[in-house]
Amino acid sequence: MNFLQLIRYKNLLMLAFMQLLFRYGFLNLQNIPLALTTLQYLLLVLSTVLLAAAGYVINNIFDQDTDLTNKPQEVIVGQKISETNAYTIYMVLNSIGVAIGFYLSNVINKPSFAVLFILIAATLYLYASSLKQMAVIGNLVVAILLSFSILIIGIFDLFPAINPQNQTAMASFFAILIDYAVFAFMINFIREIVKDLEDHNGDYQQAMRTLPIVLGIQRTQKIVFVLSCIPIICLLVYSYNYLVNNHLFVATAYSFVALIGPMAVFSIKILTAKTQKDFNELSTLLKWILFFGIVSIAVITFNIQHHA
Repeated sequence: MNFLQLIRYKNLLMLAFMQLLFRYGFLNLQNIPLALTTLQYLLLVLSTVLLAAAGYVINNIFDQDTDLTNKPQEVIVGQKISETNAYTIYMVLNSIGVAIGFYLSNVINKPSFAVLFILIAATLYLYASSLKQMAVIGNLVVAILLSFSILIIGIFDLFPAINPQNQTAMASFFAILIDYAVFAFMINFIREIVKDLEDHNGDYQQAMRTLPIVLGIQRTQKIVFVLSCIPIICLLVYSYNYLVNNHLFVATAYSFVALIGPMAVFSIKILTAKTQKDFNELSTLLKWILFFGIVSIAVITFNIQHHA
C-alpha cells in the first residue's frame, strides 16, 4: 500500500484510462489504419504510466520537507519508505519505461522517437529538483507533460500509418487529439496554480518561488479566475461550432452539464476561497472536469454514430 501511495496510483489509473479511451472509444471506431497492435498500444500506455510513476516518486523524494508542512499525513519517503529504496524504485520505473519506448520506436521504424521518452524522464526530474520552485515555469511543465500524454497517441498510432490516400482523414483525427491536448493543458495549468495556493504555507517555508508567494494569494486568485474564463469561452465556441451545428444534442448537453457548468462554479468559487480545504476542493473539482472532458471524446463519438 505504501508503494501505491508513493506512485499516486489513482492519478496513474486516470492517465491509463484516458489513453485507453482515446484508442478504444475513439480511434478504433473510425475507418482508419492504426500503427500499433493492441499489445503494442498497451505497452505505450504502460510506458507512459511508468514514467509518470517515476515522476511522482522523484517528486516525493524532493518534497519531503514541504510535505511535512502541507500534508504530513501523506508523507511516504523518509517515513514509510526509505529514501534509498525510493531512489531504487525511481530508477527501475524509469528504466523500464524508457526501454519500452525504445522498443516501440523501433516497431514503428522511427528509432529517433525514443528520445521522447528520455526527454519526458529528464523533464520530470528537472521539475522535481528545480523547475517546480519557479513561478509559472513549474506549472507550465506539468501541464505540457499531461497534454503530451495525449499527443503521443497520435505520434505513435496515427503518424506512422499516414499515406497519401488517408493523409487528410488522419490529419483531422490528429487535430482532434490536439484539441484535447490543449484542453488538458489549460485545465491542468490552472489546477497546478490552485495546488500552489493550497500548499502556500509549506512552499513559503521552503523559500520556493511559486505564483502565490511572488504575487500574493489574492492576486493569484484573480489571475486564476481570468484563466478559468478561457476554457469556458473555448468550450462554448467548440460546443456551438462542432456540436450544435452538427445536431449532436446529447454531446452538447453533456458539455454543458459536465464541463461548462462545473467550470463556471469553479470560476465563482476561486474568488472566495480562503482555506487550504477550499483550494483542495477546487483542485479536486478541476480533476473531475479534466476527467469528464476526456470522457467527452467517447460521448461525441457515440452521438455521431447514433444520432438521427
